[in-house]
Amino acid sequence: MYIQNPDHINRKDRRASIDAINEINRLTFDEYRDPEISTRIAQYELAYKMQLTVPEVMNIADEPTYIHDLYGSNPQQSSFANNVLLARKLVEQGVRFVQLFDWGWDTHGTSADGSIDVGLLNKCHQTDQSVTALIIDLKQRGLLDETLVIWGGEFGRTPMQENREGKTNPFLGRDHHAEAFTMWMAGGGLKKGFSFGETDEIGYNAINGKVSPYDIQATILHLLGYDHERFTFPYQGRNFRLTDVHGSVIKDILA
Repeated sequence: MYIQNPDHINRKDRRASIDAINEINRLTFDEYRDPEISTRIAQYELAYKMQLTVPEVMNIADEPTYIHDLYGSNPQQSSFANNVLLARKLVEQGVRFVQLFDWGWDTHGTSADGSIDVGLLNKCHQTDQSVTALIIDLKQRGLLDETLVIWGGEFGRTPMQENREGKTNPFLGRDHHAEAFTMWMAGGGLKKGFSFGETDEIGYNAINGKVSPYDIQATILHLLGYDHERFTFPYQGRNFRLTDVHGSVIKDILA
C-alpha cells in the first residue's frame, strides 16, 4: 500500500492504516507461513516509525547559532557541512551507521577543479571545518567514546603526475596509487593523536606498518564489537566472512 502525501494524514489515521495492513499480512502468514510476510510486516512498522521521527531529525534549522558557526552549516543552502551536522543528529538519535559521501577528490590535474593546487584546496576548505566540528561536537556531547569516525577514500595517490603526451599541464595533479594509502579514524576504542605506518621519503611505498584493506576491515569490526573470524554468513555451502580468509586486527592503534 502506498500512502501519498503522508504529511496530510494525522498520526491516528496512519496507525490505523498500518494496523489494518499488518492484520491482513498476519492472516496471510498464518495460512502460508512464508517468512517474507513477516519481513513485510516489519518493514511497514519501520516505515511508520520513520514517517513520524525522520522529518524532525532531518531538520537542522532548529540548531542553535553557535552550532552552525562551529560546523559552517547553513539550513538555507545545500552543503557538506549541513550533511555532517545531520550525521551528528542521526548518531545522537541512535542511528547505528551513517555514511557521508563527498564527490570531487579525483585530482589528476586535468582541470582546475580536478587539480591539487586549486580543486583539492577548495575541497579541504569545504570539509575541514565541519569534520573538525563533528569530532568536537561528539566529544562535548559524550558520544565520541562510543562512536567510530572513519575518513577515507578508495585508493591512494601517487606523489607525481602522469604525463603520457609530454605536454605542459597548467595544473598540478596526482594519479591513482595502490602502494601507499592514508586514512584516519577517531573515537571509540582508538588511541588519541596517534599515527601508524610510514612511507618512503616521496610517499610512494609503505615502508613501516604496512597493512591490507582486510586488516582495516578486521580492526573496524573489532572496534564495533565483532570478531571478524566468527562474523560469517553461509553462501554456496560454506561460511564466508567480510575479511575473506585474510585480515588481522591492527592492535597498535587500539587504546
